[in-house]
Amino acid sequence: MVSRRTLLTLPVPVALGAALASCGGSSTAPSGGEGGGSTPITLQAGYENNPGEPIDLAMNKWSELLAEKSGGTMRMDIYPSSQLGSKKDLIDQMIAGSPVITLADGAFYADMGVPDFGIVFGPFLFDTWDDAWRLTQSDWYAEQSALLENQGVRILTSKWKYGDRHLLINRSIDSVDGLKGLKVRVPNNLIQIKGFEAMGATPTPMALGEVYTALQTGTIDGLENPLPVLYNGRFQEVAKYLILTGHVRNFTTWITGTATFNALSDEQKQWLTETGDEAGVFNNEKQDLVFDETLQKMKDEGVTVLDLDINEFKQKAQSFYSMDEVTKNWTPGLYDTVRAAMK
Repeated sequence: MVSRRTLLTLPVPVALGAALASCGGSSTAPSGGEGGGSTPITLQAGYENNPGEPIDLAMNKWSELLAEKSGGTMRMDIYPSSQLGSKKDLIDQMIAGSPVITLADGAFYADMGVPDFGIVFGPFLFDTWDDAWRLTQSDWYAEQSALLENQGVRILTSKWKYGDRHLLINRSIDSVDGLKGLKVRVPNNLIQIKGFEAMGATPTPMALGEVYTALQTGTIDGLENPLPVLYNGRFQEVAKYLILTGHVRNFTTWITGTATFNALSDEQKQWLTETGDEAGVFNNEKQDLVFDETLQKMKDEGVTVLDLDINEFKQKAQSFYSMDEVTKNWTPGLYDTVRAAMK
């Protein structure tokens, strides 16, 4: 049975309201809500994370905060575990006008026609999380967000930790050179593929749901992701060596369609984005706590943490920022521009 929580119900122009209703929105106004007899609409939040993960807990927090701030006039339905489809499916739906929100990041935005945005997923770009947060508040970030709006997607909130991404492999290595020839699963986007090429590995794009079996059969030798994703996928059962590379400080953003966002009143937009930021703080606190807990669980289940010189990984990864395949669509001097913007 699908789990439902409410987050956004409010009056919009009749044409958009009809379109949203046809996509599954509720047609019943919430009790005590504003708008009289107006037909409300419901935003549906879909994501791949499972119930109980920090992202999921924070989405429930967002729901509560928004309902409270809006006096019960704004609601959301929450669908974890890919119940509404893949990230790409949801982005296609929102661009087409469906009332959905999901989480995505710069690597996906690069593939959507905003190439400079992809650099935020580049290896070892951020030295600290504060670097990442300063970048999200910069003029450069605002410019990229505006370009994304031209593609039909509106960022609602950005300061959400998805987590530091680390590397779990099926054999011990003693330096970055040990990655040579290792087949590492990565998401299917250019930024992450080329990032691991720069470090000497053989990146292998693959759906996360296929990874466990691929590790069992030797099709791949490892994968990268934040620790909770690695642990909840039970990948430590088939790959026993962990390298705490932190090669990407993966912050994520929540997005909806530009048309859906523009249909809201200024007050409703403010409620939605402000409560999204508040829920992001809640998420980040949960992410910090779950890291330590998850690392200990992995050790308890037989995972060995390899004590390697991460500076070697950083130095080797630097070649990513001069790869023609990566930079050919970037604004000249982008790396220096972004580094300056975060300081």
